[in-house]
Amino acid sequence: MEQIWAPWRIEYIQREKSEGCILCEKPKQSSDAMNYILYRGDKNFVIMNAYPYNPGHLMIAPYRHVANLDELTDEERHEHFAMVSRCIKLLRQAFNPGGFNIGINMGKVAGAGIEEHVHTHIVPRWQGDTNFMPVIAEVRVVPEALAGTYEKLKGKF
Repeated sequence: MEQIWAPWRIEYIQREKSEGCILCEKPKQSSDAMNYILYRGDKNFVIMNAYPYNPGHLMIAPYRHVANLDELTDEERHEHFAMVSRCIKLLRQAFNPGGFNIGINMGKVAGAGIEEHVHTHIVPRWQGDTNFMPVIAEVRVVPEALAGTYEKLKGKF
């Protein structure tokens, strides 16, 4: 039997769960590299998913704490989707994926992990990036460390 080591996961498993909203807390801090914030706009920001489905898994979130897309102002919504488009272009340049999954999960029943703060996921996809691991072992193998992905993308913004 083959063993796969993912020692960075222990931090997630053992960490004390925060009571606040991370999408509100992280942009208030001054350490963008530590928080994997790649870009700050006027109304929204781009942050890497700390527990990604694939390398380059980004999230775009408004600074304002709102749960639903229809609660965004016209300015917030316009900048939000302009950032989605820009992220797709930058991810193509940096990683050359074969496609993307782009989604917004509003509400717990829709799969929202942070249901109180709307955000858009962008997940780069490659042919064959899903294999037997999620099906057989309920394990996902992400082939690149967050810090490496951050370094590839930070200069592109």
